[in-house]
Amino acid sequence: MSNLDLRPAPHPCGGNGRTGPVRDVQPGKQVPLGESTVVRRLLPNLGRRMVGAWCFVDHYGPDDIVGEPGMQVPPHPHMGLQTVSWLREGEVLHRDSLGSLQTVRPRELGLMTSGRAIAHSEESPLGHARFLHGAQLWVALPGEHRDTAPAFEHHADLPVIDGGGGLSATVILGELAGAASPGTTYSPLVGADLTLAAGTDARLPIDPDFEYAALTISGESEVDGVRLAPGALLYLGCGRSELPLRADADSSLMLLGGEPFEENILMWWNFVGRSQEDIEQARDAWMTGTRFGEVHGYEGERLTAPELPAVPMKPRGRVH
Repeated sequence: MSNLDLRPAPHPCGGNGRTGPVRDVQPGKQVPLGESTVVRRLLPNLGRRMVGAWCFVDHYGPDDIVGEPGMQVPPHPHMGLQTVSWLREGEVLHRDSLGSLQTVRPRELGLMTSGRAIAHSEESPLGHARFLHGAQLWVALPGEHRDTAPAFEHHADLPVIDGGGGLSATVILGELAGAASPGTTYSPLVGADLTLAAGTDARLPIDPDFEYAALTISGESEVDGVRLAPGALLYLGCGRSELPLRADADSSLMLLGGEPFEENILMWWNFVGRSQEDIEQARDAWMTGTRFGEVHGYEGERLTAPELPAVPMKPRGRVH
């Protein structure tokens, strides 16, 4: 998925020190995506740029797209990150410059590693389901892997944890409570889809060295004593060995975590780099048709890169 903002702001990220346990609720921002989809952008936001290596989170739907094109994101580039496609309802057809062609369905992992450069498109296929509901997330690649070869993975079978007390969890990426996703990771992290049945009262074991955030997918639930309404993100910091979860009605959450990302990075449009020069070179390569390859089969023009900001872009200084 692309950041379709015509004037995307640069986001200096990383350089994060460890934060003890906190309960910081942060609202999402409504952002249009294509012709008929509006997303709630939860990362980055003014209060929190990253959670571990997770640097971008869009939550969309459930949207009724009967008689509409649904998701239509033309070919666009990525650099220095991984994209994670996660659906609760509907399907998304992925195409990329490696020649991948894959329909991603609910509770299947679509994982694209851009590395040094890749381009892709995402669209609701013809004859798509009535509802579209899911999330698109990005993971920043650490410096030693930023130029890795691009790749695409599709995993239809993911581990599911029975947490007891009405809780179940699908491990999307990384490890949780002894279960590991088959998706490739480049830093210690976790992403999980948590389902809470009505009357849930459970405690989920988590890694105290990770920082965590929870975001509501559907319904309302209570996370470590905080009532979390739809469309909000709760940043939890580090230092917990378990996470209390309660729900009066059926609900679901996404849990994101990872070791604090200590490198200083710069995120602009669909690129993660370490300097303004990195970003400028990537934009120039996309506009001149070099480095990122071509996406074949999408009916429409590829995206044009926005203009670069007039002011210098700098990575974030280290926070201690």
